[in-house]
Amino acid sequence: VRKYAADMIGGSASEISFVTNTTSGVLLAAGAVDWEEGDNVVMPGIEFPANVYPWLALRKKGVEVRMVQPEGGRVTAGALMGECDSRTRLVTASMVQFGSGYRINLEEIGNFCRSKGILLHVDGIQGLGALDLDVRRARIDFLSAGGHKWLISMGGAGIFYCREELAGELEIPNPGWTGVCDFMDFLDYCFEYRQDGTRFEEGTLNAVGIMALGTSLERFLEIGMENVQERILSLTSELANSLRERGYHIISPFGESERSGIVSFTHPELEAGDIFEKLTSDGVIVSLRGGAIRVSPHFYNNMEDIKKLLATLER
Repeated sequence: VRKYAADMIGGSASEISFVTNTTSGVLLAAGAVDWEEGDNVVMPGIEFPANVYPWLALRKKGVEVRMVQPEGGRVTAGALMGECDSRTRLVTASMVQFGSGYRINLEEIGNFCRSKGILLHVDGIQGLGALDLDVRRARIDFLSAGGHKWLISMGGAGIFYCREELAGELEIPNPGWTGVCDFMDFLDYCFEYRQDGTRFEEGTLNAVGIMALGTSLERFLEIGMENVQERILSLTSELANSLRERGYHIISPFGESERSGIVSFTHPELEAGDIFEKLTSDGVIVSLRGGAIRVSPHFYNNMEDIKKLLATLER
């Protein structure tokens, strides 16, 4: 399963740790850095809370958390770069924003961070399984993602990626018995960490959840992430165009490099809550986020599903 996860993101199996959810991975990244008072973290001011609270907790160590506010619904790579200075130790951002579906330019921010000696953490849960990703090309240092969203697995099992060259330099926030060498020699308390991603793991894993995640990852690799991405973007384009024709306002950015699997929309006269009730009562599963309707079609959806959503709105 580690190899499947690594193959999906362009890493190696030795760089994958299993975690219970996205927050667990964020906590590992936040706890692994040897922070000094006066350091700072730069991040978008519209992140999902999983990628907020672990960083805010660093304030107790004298770390400044710089939240960059959006313009036009976006916090771009350039905006994040503009807030970095000589005391910036880490930048964290979602691959795809959970509300608007904005896809940040990871290669731009990754190249900048690497050139400045700044670490880059990515919350991947709204992108991994929907969009193609190469952690090497994007120069990502850490990536956290639970398996229960686009990866179509179950709660309680996810992945944490840590770039191999970094692992030996980092703190281990939660030392556990399975993270050390010769961990099966129970009475030899050799406090030496393993040399791969398993060094971050604390103890007994969610074996059932990991096997489910592995089955799902294997299917994604069989289909090919380029094919998955092409299918999803095709569906979201059709949906967005059809909604515009019917007078709806698309909140999600639709620049070629900004698109994702999320389409968020509103109507100038109708309440989002009423639209949500109409759709869900007819069996069309959407989310209500920030006063907008969020639709997230996956590769198993088809044009008939899009047509049903549109037909429900017209009734």
